[in-house]
Amino acid sequence: MPRYLIERDFADDLAIPPSAEGAQACARIVAVNGESGVTWLHSYVSADRRKTFCIYDAPTPEAIRHVARRNGLPVMHITEITVLSPYFHY
Repeated sequence: MPRYLIERDFADDLAIPPSAEGAQACARIVAVNGESGVTWLHSYVSADRRKTFCIYDAPTPEAIRHVARRNGLPVMHITEITVLSPYFHY
């Protein structure tokens, strides 16, 4: 399955509390994604919490846009990526 980097910009700080409420919010996103064969692997969040870089496995960029709309999440850019590891030759 293709892997993608999704860049998102937020007008306000991204606020996912480290609590049961935050866990439930993430679980809802994962459930909606799964209905379209999209898997959220992990995300990186900028220091000001207004930009994220999310790593997803998905059948197509369109599938990512579809679940983003359903989850109420912005999508600025989608880039298909592959892994390059500095430990590949060890």
